[in-house]
Amino acid sequence: MTSPFTPSPVAAGWETVAPAEAGFNPAKLAAATAFAEGAESPWPMSLYYPDGRYVGIVEWNETGPWSAIVGPVIPRGKPAGVIVKGGRIAASWGDVSRVDMTFSIAKSYLAVLAGLAVDDGLIRLDDPVAKTVDGPHFASAHNAKITWRHLLTQASEWEGVIFEKSDQVDHNRQIGAGADNSRKGEKRELREPGTFYEYNDVRVNVLSYALLRRFDRALPEVLKERIMDPIGASDTWRWHGYENSWVDLGNGRKAQSVPGGAHWGGGIFISALDHARLGLLIGRQGEWGGRQLLSKAYIAEMLAPSATNPDYGFLWWLNRGKARYPAATERSVFALGAGSNIIWVEPENDLVVVGRWADQTKFNTFFDHVMGALA
Repeated sequence: MTSPFTPSPVAAGWETVAPAEAGFNPAKLAAATAFAEGAESPWPMSLYYPDGRYVGIVEWNETGPWSAIVGPVIPRGKPAGVIVKGGRIAASWGDVSRVDMTFSIAKSYLAVLAGLAVDDGLIRLDDPVAKTVDGPHFASAHNAKITWRHLLTQASEWEGVIFEKSDQVDHNRQIGAGADNSRKGEKRELREPGTFYEYNDVRVNVLSYALLRRFDRALPEVLKERIMDPIGASDTWRWHGYENSWVDLGNGRKAQSVPGGAHWGGGIFISALDHARLGLLIGRQGEWGGRQLLSKAYIAEMLAPSATNPDYGFLWWLNRGKARYPAATERSVFALGAGSNIIWVEPENDLVVVGRWADQTKFNTFFDHVMGALA
């Protein structure tokens, strides 16, 4: 069996393919990209509203003691994206090399790092995190029950404060178009770890901190060495932490713990083209140019429906029963970030689509355009 085409490292540039040669109707594909370019996010270019409020704070109806912005923020770009078919670029729009904030897509990168930790034997998914991570964050009777799987599926119910942000900030939080966050931040009674799904950022930051402790080195260094360099990504991406998220690793070493988003600034700043490489790696089950960078067994776990939310795996969104996006295939998976940013992986057609700064209410229509363009 012939191995699928693998893009050259960024220094050599991506190869392009004519839409018809890639199996697209050229006119319909052009209509899809035109739709994406016109479906711009309503967020302000500066990511701050005229009254000085950061978009994330407005988006999640956040006020009070945990709303301080503690990581860097840069202005957003215009809509941009790329459609990769069979490892080659079939279409693009906007500035696909521009480095932009990407919000909760960083969560999906954390899931990849967790896979490396699993493959290396540093963690076991159903072990309590407290078994290998000491200190106060998993010391209470409640938190001691939390496993790595609970954190990866957003069902940990972790309780506490990390980097001056409390778990309470995301109690009663909703996401997506039409979300009602009128009760967000109201304290609720916690459930048993592993029994209740709630999308959050503080608990994901706890996962990131725990992975930092297990790798005993900064997570961006691990990602660069084990994933981004081998898949030929550029050297323009950065993963920023908070000004107060430095962790003492001992022997005079410190590393900045990085967040799984840009809720309070920071996170992964990256181009659409580099996102596309990560999407292609996932779509091809962790294999790149003959090297297995992430085990197939872990990817199967990562993209399986979780016990508390069948539309969610390990920090990746699923589409079982086409429940989330009816226009996309059932095997499609998504890394999603506010603003809105998306990596759409459609393995049946060896298709990866990256979109930046789109109106989230128009994603499904865009997916319909792309699928309809396949000849």
